[in-house]
Amino acid sequence: MRDYQAAYRDFSLEKLEREVLQGSLADGLNACIECCDRWADDEQRVALRWIGRDFAQKTVTFRELALASARFANLLHSCGVGRGDVVAGLMPRIPELFVAVLGCFRAGAIYQPLFTAFGPAAIEHRVTADGGTQAKLILTDAANTAKLDEVARCPPVLLVDRGPNGKFAALLAAQPEAFAPVMLRGDHPFVTNYTSGTTGHPKAVRYSLRMLLPVTAYVRDAIGLRVDDRFWCMADPGWSYGMFCTIVVPLLLGYATTMYEGPFTVESAVRVIESQGITNLASAPTAYRLMMAAGDDAIAPISRQLRVASSAGEALNPEVARWAERALHCPLYDHYGQTEFGMLVNNHHALRHKVKSGSAGVATPGFELAVLDDSLRPVPSGTPGTLAVNLARSPLCEFKGYWRGETPNLLGEWWLTGDTMLQDEDGHFFFVARSDDVITSSGYRIGPFEIESVLMEHPAIAEVAVIGKPDPERTEIVKAFAVLRQGFSPSGELVDWLQQHVRKRLSLHAYPREIEFLEEIPKTASGKMQRFLLRQRA
Repeated sequence: MRDYQAAYRDFSLEKLEREVLQGSLADGLNACIECCDRWADDEQRVALRWIGRDFAQKTVTFRELALASARFANLLHSCGVGRGDVVAGLMPRIPELFVAVLGCFRAGAIYQPLFTAFGPAAIEHRVTADGGTQAKLILTDAANTAKLDEVARCPPVLLVDRGPNGKFAALLAAQPEAFAPVMLRGDHPFVTNYTSGTTGHPKAVRYSLRMLLPVTAYVRDAIGLRVDDRFWCMADPGWSYGMFCTIVVPLLLGYATTMYEGPFTVESAVRVIESQGITNLASAPTAYRLMMAAGDDAIAPISRQLRVASSAGEALNPEVARWAERALHCPLYDHYGQTEFGMLVNNHHALRHKVKSGSAGVATPGFELAVLDDSLRPVPSGTPGTLAVNLARSPLCEFKGYWRGETPNLLGEWWLTGDTMLQDEDGHFFFVARSDDVITSSGYRIGPFEIESVLMEHPAIAEVAVIGKPDPERTEIVKAFAVLRQGFSPSGELVDWLQQHVRKRLSLHAYPREIEFLEEIPKTASGKMQRFLLRQRA
């Protein structure tokens, strides 16, 4: 295991490029070569282990993906799609998704994943000329075609059905079996996606091929993916994290990846982990919280199977990390990133450093981060401020602005993430809140995450979200929305216990003066809490 301090101090972009890429960012490369062709000489090398909704299983080799992606690139060419054109994929988690992504890469096109839960308005915003990418083609399956009928100025649609006897398979079979990969420079875009819209309007991020370096460094060093692992990233490939961690990076490293078609349930997750021998797991905190809430009996079949687990998407409650150590017998580490940059702050499974409870980790080697005040000055250790990225002094930073060149968060050399964090004297970052989620009450600035973590310590609480509710006397009061585990019911006694617990465990000024019980916490399609909806409800 490498030492984190040495990895951060001695970081070299050129060294990383030599370690992980076959081609050259300066002289030319193709993402399909990097993620597929370089491994395809071994006819038995598995690229994908796929599990269907009915738990039918299928393995796909790198050789099979190389041949199918060449045929698909020819199909794209016959549809008028070429270098630099955007191809949007509104596709479920099926093996054909891999063929489509790699075929786009081979043809030099830009692949744009679309989450299948999107409705027509969300799709229209992302693929049409009015604020979107003006995609030249949309790939989808029969289950999603009806949505596209309601998309104004919808691009042409190519139906991608599954199986060897489908129309898509027949279309591929009719295409030539060879297609020379289109060679590109490192600054050429190959993927585009949108921010999740936790706050504000979703914005398009165009990833150049240079993005292969930060995402691969993350999977290798923070997730700690090894050749002897069985890996499953549970994130949907309709989002950037799932796209890179499920498809792109495992294949680039030459490792098999796992994909489950069905929706998340504790039962299905446990079954996939057990049946596939998963040793390295990556998911959002919500999945781990639900497994914790299900009880030890529910996760007993996998209690000693995982080597490591990683959490990303929103802050990980310390109580959940402690549960994983006790019940899963593996370390569960928190990771923090943004769609714009990839992962910025991590507790690394493959780099040796101290891990602190409640911390999102330390800065990713190759990024220079700081916690700043409103005047863009670094704040003292232990003081909340805005986490910022120094673009000029972050060699691993690929992001230069949104799709149309907007840089609204760029002030001088600093990109303001919009997240409030504090950094301790040892360099560990602790998430406080989204800047617009910070609660101001009686002169105190209160981050909701800390309160949520304390409330999660009660056995009745499955999920909780905390907001600031406008108050004429205190500016805002703390209000909590809680989801109870099965077997518990709302009561005045429970409310009183939770309030007193926060007063005792956290502080007198931070306890929730109001607690409302809900059936579920509203979330974005990617699983992040939508506190703005709760503020509207309050």
